[in-house]
Amino acid sequence: MASPPAALDPAVLAAISVGGGLGATARFGIGHWWPVPDGGFPWSTFTVNVLGCFAIGVLMVVVTELWNAPKLLRPFLGIGVLGGFTTFSTYSLEIRRLVNTGATGTAVSYLGLSVLAALGAVAIAMIATRWVARRGTA
Repeated sequence: MASPPAALDPAVLAAISVGGGLGATARFGIGHWWPVPDGGFPWSTFTVNVLGCFAIGVLMVVVTELWNAPKLLRPFLGIGVLGGFTTFSTYSLEIRRLVNTGATGTAVSYLGLSVLAALGAVAIAMIATRWVARRGTA
């Protein structure tokens, strides 16, 4: 009998679930602490997504290039914690809310700036992590 795919491994699913709960709880806390004013730029979600993408960039370099990480670390942190922390579903709903309330300019700015900042954060994090790693071995 063939073994189940890694994604169905109960330990992996548990790591993702626990990590996702922690990440989503942190995101909820930030959103509650830093609410979005009506028609205003959703700074809390923007910040969460950019920080989460930066952390994903660091994590992926560390676990794929610098360290032979334990089996459950990547699913726990990458998919669980950071997947639960970042929130592109809320991002989409906030764009819709902004458009529906007539704040179309803010919606378009938020849409474009979020994508550019998130991708930029991943790239900067990867470059910086590699640079720090090289400096540490020199």
